[in-house]
Amino acid sequence: MVQRAGQKRKVVEVPVPAPEQIDEELGYGAVDGALDDEGDSEEDLSDDGSDEELEIDGEDDSEAELDSDEIPSSEDDEDIRQQMRELKTSNGDNDIASQELTRSDIARKVSAASARMPLSALEDDADDVPNYTVMTDANGDPRYVYGEIDAAYDSDDSDAPAGANTIGDIPLSYYDAYPHIGYDINGRRIQRPAKGEALDSLLDSIDIPKGWTGLTDPATGKPLKLSREDLEVLKKLTRHETPGDGYDPYPDMVEYFTGKGMEEVMPISAAPEPKRRFIPSMHEHKRVMKIVKAIKEGRIKPYRAPTEEDREREEAEADFASYDVWANEQPRADHVMNVPAPKLPPPGYEESYHPPPEYLPDKHEQQEWEEQDEEDRTRDFMPRDHTALRKVPGYEQFIKEKFERCLDLYLAPRVRRSKLNIDPESLLPKLPDPAELKPFPTTCATVCRGHEGRVRSIAVDPSGWYIASGGDDGTVRVWDFKTGRQLWRIKLSASEPVNVVSWRPGQDARVLTACCGETVYFIVPQSDGFYTPEAEAASREVLDSGFGYAASNGSKTVAGQDKPSSSSWARPSAALQERGVLLTLTLRSTPKTLSWHRRGDYLSTVSPTTAATSTAIAIHTLSKHQTQHPFKRLKGLAQTACFHPSKPLFFVATRQRVRMYDLQQQKMEKELMPGARWISDISLHPLGSNLLIASYDKRLLWHDLDLGTTPYKTLRYHSKAIRAVEFHPSLPLFADASDDGSLQIFHGKVVGDSLENATVVPLKVLRGHRVVRELGVLDVKWHPREAWAVSAGADGSIRVWM
Repeated sequence: MVQRAGQKRKVVEVPVPAPEQIDEELGYGAVDGALDDEGDSEEDLSDDGSDEELEIDGEDDSEAELDSDEIPSSEDDEDIRQQMRELKTSNGDNDIASQELTRSDIARKVSAASARMPLSALEDDADDVPNYTVMTDANGDPRYVYGEIDAAYDSDDSDAPAGANTIGDIPLSYYDAYPHIGYDINGRRIQRPAKGEALDSLLDSIDIPKGWTGLTDPATGKPLKLSREDLEVLKKLTRHETPGDGYDPYPDMVEYFTGKGMEEVMPISAAPEPKRRFIPSMHEHKRVMKIVKAIKEGRIKPYRAPTEEDREREEAEADFASYDVWANEQPRADHVMNVPAPKLPPPGYEESYHPPPEYLPDKHEQQEWEEQDEEDRTRDFMPRDHTALRKVPGYEQFIKEKFERCLDLYLAPRVRRSKLNIDPESLLPKLPDPAELKPFPTTCATVCRGHEGRVRSIAVDPSGWYIASGGDDGTVRVWDFKTGRQLWRIKLSASEPVNVVSWRPGQDARVLTACCGETVYFIVPQSDGFYTPEAEAASREVLDSGFGYAASNGSKTVAGQDKPSSSSWARPSAALQERGVLLTLTLRSTPKTLSWHRRGDYLSTVSPTTAATSTAIAIHTLSKHQTQHPFKRLKGLAQTACFHPSKPLFFVATRQRVRMYDLQQQKMEKELMPGARWISDISLHPLGSNLLIASYDKRLLWHDLDLGTTPYKTLRYHSKAIRAVEFHPSLPLFADASDDGSLQIFHGKVVGDSLENATVVPLKVLRGHRVVRELGVLDVKWHPREAWAVSAGADGSIRVWM
């Protein structure tokens, strides 16, 4: 068997000792600890930690020789030769030194080789320098330490630098899990350079060496040192300059086929000449014909040797050059936009050197002309009389006038422009005369005073005889429409204001509703001559019919208990009943607006200040004393609501949107986007096809429900917020009330034809209310038949406009 002497070394083939010799060595105990891997030193192990392998050679043991690369070498040559002689001459049975030397496999190989090698061969190679040193390891075995390999001699790479990494093309990422990054030529590990905080602390502790560039060699990971010449080359490359002094960026072209006295032997192409090279080009023919035409017309003249007269004329033109811009100008009648240069007017009698006496000024006219400014003078010269033409002096304004003449000709536009004579009034839409749109309110006929504080809401009786009002003093008052006299009064609260008053539609039963705090009061006013006995009985019957229905058809839960309700219907106290308050509806929040259905059985209330948006809008049934909340979840903060006059539609206005819901199908039909920041009030046209939206940002928006979701017209006539807006029930009129203390009356004509748009005409601005604490007119209502309007102001007055 043949055993490898060391890793990365050539195999030394030595004969295996005879069995008798092995037995003798085992008898002396020389292999104690030889199989113990822990006893070997680190230097006996290979660099990569792999175990030594055994190789089997088919050659005869007698012919095995020691490789020349594995000849032991050391500085102490005499000791090695002495040991070899002792190995050769000593007896294996008695010599102790031979036994100790042959403890390891390497010693046995060396002893066997030296036994067969003659002594004369060793003496002849005494001049050779050994490449190892024999030392003793921890177990007492001999250890051979080889010297470093000279890359210039022992390696094929004679240009390999010292300390270079020998891993070849293997990426350094393969060594990320190891503390080293490769091996050098001697098989030693190249440790990974310090990085991060260790490198920073090291750099802080030492000075920067000369030639340090901050670059890293990708092969070894060590700092890259560049010479001054390398740095200069890098600097030139970054500046896009020539890297070397002898480099020519623009060399001469190498003529591969012809040039420099050589002719090409083989042509590039053997194709025959095309026919187009023997036929004149069409473009060249056109150019030649243009030249021939120019020669015939005289625009191109053939060369002619200049004569003596031509030279003298050229010299004269060079000495004195005169240019006349309009000398050769001719009128161009072919273009209608061309305007010829204006002509100077012919001279008159006053410009003559001997004018008639009537054209000569007197002393008074001459003095007046001299005192005038140059811009105010009618003429730029003063006529003078000379007896002879030779006595006429030079005109002192000649150069100035000619210069101004040139400026006029040069700067004045000479293109005929078609002027559009358009009357600005014709661009405006044709609106009818307001006098033709009468009747509409123009003056204040009646003023009703009596409220303490602001009047928040007003309402006109369906018959048109009475006006109801509610204000901050917590009272509800009824006034005569024509005279303005107070007919009836009741105080509902001492601390809460009356936010809304409204009459029930229909003339069969006159019921007045008032919202004060969280309670809605249903009132039948008690006054002499106010009601007929039949009308009062009908009104009481409408309010009392709901108690019997609620008692017999109360809503129950599954357990049989009464369902909790968000509102309660009850009779007020006896004192209020004597005054005409027959029914109260108590809610969980304060209603701000109230609107009736056209039939008079349903009414809706809107409470913007409620905590839950689902209970902000409520629809109440008067004949059943029931309250419904149609919205489980409402988008936005509700402001007001109203019913459609003829269809089962319900309009809800939030701060910035108006939504139209179908009550039968229980779905949203349309969503209007007026573009207002905060909606204050809405009013639906009696036909139900148009909607007016008032906003706090001083805009009045007209929506045509058949056109789209955006406003048809936007009216901006007020300087402050608009509080209320109202369509007239029967006439084409509407009005709005603003905080600037004014009411504006408009003519709004709406026809049933969908092809014709609505007509909006401003008619009148009504002023009379005072602005109190930045609040002006708070509410406006129309008479049911006449073109009369009623307004309520923050100054505590109610005005009737006729």
